[in-house]
Amino acid sequence: MRLQAAATATDLLAEDPRTAIVLADISTDQFREARRRHPERVVNVGIMEATMVGVAAGFAMEGFHPIAHTITPFLVERPFEQLKLDFGYQGLGGTFVSTGASYDYATEGATHHGTGDVGVLLTIPGFEILVPGHPAELDRLLRATYANGRPTYLRASASVNRSPMDVTPGHMEVVRHGAGAAVVAVGPMLDRTLEAAEGLDVSVLYATSVVPFDASTLAAVAGDRPLVIIVEPFYEHSMTGLAAEALAHVPARFASIGAPRRFPTAYGTPEEHDRDNGLDVVGIAARLRALL
Repeated sequence: MRLQAAATATDLLAEDPRTAIVLADISTDQFREARRRHPERVVNVGIMEATMVGVAAGFAMEGFHPIAHTITPFLVERPFEQLKLDFGYQGLGGTFVSTGASYDYATEGATHHGTGDVGVLLTIPGFEILVPGHPAELDRLLRATYANGRPTYLRASASVNRSPMDVTPGHMEVVRHGAGAAVVAVGPMLDRTLEAAEGLDVSVLYATSVVPFDASTLAAVAGDRPLVIIVEPFYEHSMTGLAAEALAHVPARFASIGAPRRFPTAYGTPEEHDRDNGLDVVGIAARLRALL
């Protein structure tokens, strides 16, 4: 997804003279040609993430469509106040594309983990949050939102589904129907959720759009007394409030299968962390069966 994000942003830079790219010393190799061709609209501020967001806000105030990019915790948690005030409070439009969520850089330790990003951004009114599960979906979502005038976060990861879906911001895709529960798989969790749900009588919905949240599709599939299980690649229960609001008109139960709310202390590969967190196929299958 990281390479796709750079490729799409570079295309937009060439196609739209109001597009600008702001970097913080991450993925600079992927933007070398873009910087050579458009040096006035590609800025690398160095390892200063708060400055990166501030410069992006300056571009937005001058009528540009800024795209800011760095590693997940450095894009969301370090410059959180700039995101909140420069973009959220001022109502500016801009795109923030991360890489490395949730723990693709786990060999670097907990400083490079990004499991809390979605929960943090949900506290900023008006911030859109998109979680593609395939590079082609990232391309589609970035092109659809980069100039929409709203602050938008695209969460990229090394973990991907095998095939892309025809995704649209603000919509869930119904992948299969069942009677036992409505299981919402978020972004790169789709393939493993479908495999884990094999043989279970459940509906599976695919969500790449956290905000805007597709309340109508969830309500239509969930029914009158639903059990809603959200399989999310970030901290568990990050999206429970969104689902509860969507189903406030019916008695409903909610469960989350996500990263446990604890600080990581071990180094390892993303696959090892998935296994430890119960987010591999075996772990998800066990949780689904226990919940049902």
